[in-house]
Amino acid sequence: MQAMQIGDSNLRECPHCDGIWADPETLQGICTRRERQAAVLTMPAPACEAPGLEKNFRYVPCPVCHKLMNRVNFAQGCHIVLDVCKAHGTWFDRDELRRTVEFITAGGLEKARAYQIAQLKEERRRLELSKDLGPALQIAYSPDWQPDGRDLWDDFLHALFS
Repeated sequence: MQAMQIGDSNLRECPHCDGIWADPETLQGICTRRERQAAVLTMPAPACEAPGLEKNFRYVPCPVCHKLMNRVNFAQGCHIVLDVCKAHGTWFDRDELRRTVEFITAGGLEKARAYQIAQLKEERRRLELSKDLGPALQIAYSPDWQPDGRDLWDDFLHALFS
């Protein structure tokens, strides 16, 4: 791989596939600093087909430790799957770095965080509801429960509303 600089970000590029390697600190800087994002967005987009879902993906080794990297969805809703070595960095296939930065600058990270918070709140609500309805659900799903059986029906209603 060849050293390359985008703004003040030091990256490495593969001359064969146009992939880009970013160490964790450099990627953090790109994700958080507007001037680094602007530098990435001024890179010429490679002439390639439109991005889509990968059909024939493969796990690639980390260029530093040579262990297979994990495939990670960058953020909810971005449709960009990156190859990540937690210890050494992130591999961006051709044009993925530019697409990732476009997602960030369009407010994608904030939307992804809001979605995650909403999901956590919904999960908490479901857990609280199941805790509150637990006795009623146990009665409702017991094999002896009959809707026309007066005692069990009263037990169910009592458990549900008390």
